[in-house]
Amino acid sequence: MNTRQRWLRTLLLLGLLAGIAVAVAYRDRFDAAVLETWIHEAGIIAPLLFILIYAIAAVLFLPGTVVTLAGGALFGPVFGTLYNLTGATLGATLAFLIARHLASDWVTQKAGGRVKQLISGVEHEGWRFVAFVRLVPLFPFNLLNYALGVTRLRLTHYIIASFVCMLPGAAAYTYLGYAGREALAGGEGIIRKALLALALLAVVAFLPRLIGSLRRGPMIEVQDLVRMRDSGNALCILDVRTAADFVGEQGHIPGARNIPVEDLPARMEELAEYTERPVAIVCRTDRRSAKAALLLSKGGFSDVHVVHGGMTRWHELGLPVKQ
Repeated sequence: MNTRQRWLRTLLLLGLLAGIAVAVAYRDRFDAAVLETWIHEAGIIAPLLFILIYAIAAVLFLPGTVVTLAGGALFGPVFGTLYNLTGATLGATLAFLIARHLASDWVTQKAGGRVKQLISGVEHEGWRFVAFVRLVPLFPFNLLNYALGVTRLRLTHYIIASFVCMLPGAAAYTYLGYAGREALAGGEGIIRKALLALALLAVVAFLPRLIGSLRRGPMIEVQDLVRMRDSGNALCILDVRTAADFVGEQGHIPGARNIPVEDLPARMEELAEYTERPVAIVCRTDRRSAKAALLLSKGGFSDVHVVHGGMTRWHELGLPVKQ
């Protein structure tokens, strides 16, 4: 990169930061009433203006929930969902491209440890990771758009996965905005519309548990673990009990690695070589294993399994242990 390009990139970055700072400073003035005034004055181009406002809001870290609810109130549940989803996807794409062209080289050079591992895990999963974080909002939407831009995710995969997997949340909050507007206007069927809005929100609230369980991979039986271990493939048997339990009465599976579930977030780097390889999680039964599996999935591990019954089932089958 020559000096001119470096200065241009710096100026663009400073301009973006200044825009975000101004937007955050005046975000209290960005509300549904202001949006409604702008949209009503736009006439025939109102949908296009709304989509553009949504996209700019996403880039400048303005609250997307306000825009989404306003979209439902202004355009109804069907067109409101379409405009909200289009605006959110456009804004997410712009933020993604800004981060890719302004910061990806610097992050690639400086990233290490957990950050490098996380980026590697995201890139390995590709669109599946994007789908997961869109369905399960683990991170703030606006920040996530920029964060994904510093990875080497394919742009087309990012856009398609974002558009499709943001649909449930967009539909739910758009309908909530529509139902709220109808309630204020005294429209017909208020109770039915309110109940439907609550049902949609309940579905969205349930998605993290559902998607998280699917993403952890299938639960395997002890016999499956033995076959996986004896097949010669690279496998990590991760025992997430405490250190005392690991060498205690039940002992542990020969070759298992012990990282207590409480220490897992801080010690995930120790498992970096298994980001793309199978990890079988064991505890006394399988309660702590489920928590560990979710932590690994969030950390970018793509082939995580919980061993059903854990060490209790291992002993019941009379399999060898090491103290």
